[in-house]
Amino acid sequence: MATFKEFRNNVKPNWCPGCGDFSIQAAIQRAAANVGLEPENLAVISGIGCSGRISGYINAYGFHGIHGRVLPIAQGVKLANRELTVIASGGDGDGFAIGMGHTVHAIRRNLNVTYIVMDNQIYGLTKGQTSPRSAEGFKTKSTPEGSIETTLSPLEIALSAGATFVAQSFSSDLKQLTKLIEEGINHEGFSLINVFSPCVTFNKINTYDWFKENIVNLEQFPEYDPSNRVQAMNKIMETNGLLTGLIYQNKTRKSYEDLVTGFKQEGLAKQNIKISSEEFDKLVAEFK
Repeated sequence: MATFKEFRNNVKPNWCPGCGDFSIQAAIQRAAANVGLEPENLAVISGIGCSGRISGYINAYGFHGIHGRVLPIAQGVKLANRELTVIASGGDGDGFAIGMGHTVHAIRRNLNVTYIVMDNQIYGLTKGQTSPRSAEGFKTKSTPEGSIETTLSPLEIALSAGATFVAQSFSSDLKQLTKLIEEGINHEGFSLINVFSPCVTFNKINTYDWFKENIVNLEQFPEYDPSNRVQAMNKIMETNGLLTGLIYQNKTRKSYEDLVTGFKQEGLAKQNIKISSEEFDKLVAEFK
């Protein structure tokens, strides 16, 4: 069984010192080792932005996609080889702006993919513009007088779209984050894990100290039931989305793969997909 170190490679991350993404990378590597994966069993698919670089920093199969399209690629990888554990990763701009349509449909489709969003409430790679997760009044280069747009709530949207696994964590809480990623990997269906990952360079409002003062950890509520969808939605609204832990999980709904008639367990890479000339001619005849 692979160890945490075996999911490391020799590529040094070029994130800013103090960026929360370092901890998310470590949590993914620890979780992969803890659930018994080998590097060749894991595919990390990423989008564009600071967070998009993560696919090159982990010793596993990696694919650096284009802006907002991480989930179509990740789902394609999973459908082509369902034996792989697929983790998709990107930022709040990547997943909740240009990629929001893909996010909603991936959630309702419920393919067995774990989606980790590195949420820093700003566009970091392009040097500090407002994202869908920025607060009203938030001043950036694109909103010098303060944002007049309502902050998007991905957790409420996920529950509304029929999510079967919704969690949120804070990059400073490595223990909780690692555990949630493990649970997301083991969940049969689509797993959304939003992670508060402070941008130390361009976001001087949502800092580590700010999150520590405002976050509500669900572990404080032993009576909380993550299988109760109504309770989950109420708790999200009560805390204005500033809660961490396993928010909701539905273990009864089948994954997309298990609902597709005749979908083989064996990946396409291992299947014999050659067809005879007679079969080919028969297929062509159908279009005449």
